[in-house]
Amino acid sequence: MLLMLHDLQSVSQRGINGLSLGAIYALGAVGLTLVYGILKLVNFAHGEFLTFGAYMAYLVNVTWGVPLIFGILFAIATTALLGVALEKLMWAPMRGRGAGMLQLVLMTIGLSFLLRYGIQFVWGTELRQLDVNVTDTVNFLDLRIGRTQLIVVVVGFVTLVATGLMLRMTLLGKRMRALSDDLELAEASGIDTSRVILWTWIFAAGLAGLAGVFAGAVTQLQPELGFELLLPIFAAVILGGIGNPFGALAAGVLLGIVIEWSTFFVTPGLKLAVGFVILIIVLIIRPEGILGRARTV
Repeated sequence: MLLMLHDLQSVSQRGINGLSLGAIYALGAVGLTLVYGILKLVNFAHGEFLTFGAYMAYLVNVTWGVPLIFGILFAIATTALLGVALEKLMWAPMRGRGAGMLQLVLMTIGLSFLLRYGIQFVWGTELRQLDVNVTDTVNFLDLRIGRTQLIVVVVGFVTLVATGLMLRMTLLGKRMRALSDDLELAEASGIDTSRVILWTWIFAAGLAGLAGVFAGAVTQLQPELGFELLLPIFAAVILGGIGNPFGALAAGVLLGIVIEWSTFFVTPGLKLAVGFVILIIVLIIRPEGILGRARTV
C-alpha cells in the first residue's frame, strides 16, 4: 500500500483527523437519508440545519457565556424544533396539495438561501469561534489528539450507534422502516404516519444540529459552514445507498478517513475531489452504493 511509504504515526494521526471528519459527515448524512428514505424529499437546505445548530450553540456558549454542553443540547433541541416547524408549515401542506418532487426540491433550495442569509443578517459574515480550547491535546501511543477532536469522535459515534439501535430495535424505528417501504400501506395498516414523520424530522434535524456544532468546534463558524459540508454529506448518502442510514453512517466515516489520508498524495485543496473520484468509481462498480438495496431504511 502507498500508505506504508509514510510512517505509522503520520498515518494514525491523519486517521484520527479522518474519524472526526467522518463523524460529522455521518451525523449529517444519516439525517439527510432518513428524510429521503421516508418522504422521498431531497433536502438541499440540510446544510443550513448544520449551520443553524452551530450558531445556536454559539449563542448559548459565547453570547450567554454558558458551558458548551448546554449549547450542544440547545442546538439539538432548537434545530429539531426547526425541522418540526418546517414540516408543519411547509412540507405537510405541500404534500397535501400533491406537490411534485421538482417543486419540493426548488422549495428546499429557496429555504437554504433564506436560512443562510438570515444567519448572515443576524451574525454577519465574520469568522466566529466556540469557547473551546483547540490547542488542548491528549497524548496516546505517541499521538497528539485534540481533546475537542476526541470528544467529537466519541460523542459522535455513541450518538450514531444509539440512532442505529433506535431504528432496529424500537417500535418507532420499525414504523420508520415501514413508512420507508410503503407509506400508503403503513397508513392503511393503522400507523400514525404524521407522528412518525414528525419524529423523523426531530431525529434528522437534531443530528444535523449536533453535526454543525461539532464542525464549528473543530473549525470556525461562518454562514457557509453547512453549505460547504453539504456536498460530502450528499456523497456519503449516495455512497452508502440512498435511503439507507446504516450505509450513510459507514460511508460518512469511510469518506472522512479517505479524504484525510489522501493529503499524503495530493494538496489539501484537492482532498474533496479525491472523495468524489472514489464515489464515482464505487457507483460504477456498485450503482446501489456500499450497503444499498431497493428501498430500505
